Amino acid sequence: MGYGMLVTLWKIFWLAMIYILPNMRVHVIQDDVASCFEYYADLAEALDAKQKAPVSLPMQTFKCHVLKEPIGVVGLITPWTCLELAEVCREVGLPPGVLNILTGLGPEAGAPLASHPHVDKIAFTGSSATGSKVMSAAAQLVKPVTLELGGKSPILVFEDVDLDKAAEWTLFGCFWTNGQICSATSRLLVHVYKYFRKGIAAEFLGKLVNWSKHIKISDPLEDGCRLGPVVSEGQYEKVLKFISTAKSEGATILCGGARPQHLKKGFFIEPTIITDVTTSMEIWREEVFGPVLCVKTFSTEDEAIELANDTRYGLGAAVISNDLERCERVTKALQAGIVWVNCSQPCFCQAPWGGNKRSGFGRELGEWGLDNYLSVKQVTSYISDEPWGWYQSPSKL
Repeated sequence: MGYGMLVTLWKIFWLAMIYILPNMRVHVIQDDVASCFEYYADLAEALDAKQKAPVSLPMQTFKCHVLKEPIGVVGLITPWTCLELAEVCREVGLPPGVLNILTGLGPEAGAPLASHPHVDKIAFTGSSATGSKVMSAAAQLVKPVTLELGGKSPILVFEDVDLDKAAEWTLFGCFWTNGQICSATSRLLVHVYKYFRKGIAAEFLGKLVNWSKHIKISDPLEDGCRLGPVVSEGQYEKVLKFISTAKSEGATILCGGARPQHLKKGFFIEPTIITDVTTSMEIWREEVFGPVLCVKTFSTEDEAIELANDTRYGLGAAVISNDLERCERVTKALQAGIVWVNCSQPCFCQAPWGGNKRSGFGRELGEWGLDNYLSVKQVTSYISDEPWGWYQSPSKL
């Protein structure tokens, strides 16, 4: 198993861990993780079969093929704990030294990895600000990096949808994993008619509020939990500060915005929907990383696209419409590395994952994820018995 494969599998592992607790579908996640390992095992075998793939050349005197080789030692800087993964790797017989775990904060662990001359590549998952520092450190050695950074992803809901289906996907897209996922579609754009300012917005928001009030918020180990706590007290305070700032800037807290009344302990925040938002507000522009959905309306397809792309991020986006031609147009226009059509947040190990703009670059998962950790070597041979003949032989002078 190569370093790149371990990096990709680790990302699947920690994504699985944050999915297990708030949703309690452990058997599903176990199957997903096992399937990911099997998928990459198959890719590795297929890669061996593709080695020395021939390259067609215009000159018959040369023969060319390509080798794909491991890029070398990869430093993976990622949130959450990887000690459990290390223990699993030890138990299954991964040779010592293939996977090494360094725990610590950025200055003491991440920074030395990014600047170390014997680390051949860095893959970083985290904030855009820290990602910029990682890239700067790696650039001193012209070291390749893959960055999976923040997001402020839009979800566009058009007037021709089934409102209940759209409501569920909208809430899932933002509140899944308690909003603690970089791809969360936390900016809702919903249609109204231009002159009458009517449309589906009022009814749709009413459904969102009703659905939100029926989300089970509880201890993640409790059966049926659909929203758990945020990860720490610091994050809890940060999310509440985002909400209070939005209110002070003139936005309306349509529902949520506080601790659930039945939970006196823990870092729980009600699913929160915020309306009357302007594009200059902090809540519209900054990643919250919590269960907070902010809402704006649009009246035309062009306006929806303009609002959706009005962000420095470009990780994910979703479009909900029964008009598949419209979905195709909007998909092409959205500036994002991932676009979901009539859904939000599905992630499959067979499909590429990554963003544009300040959401980073490079792709994980699928064949693209494996390619991130391989270098391509061209091998060209001269196969003619005749001399090359560029220079005149001294023996013939």
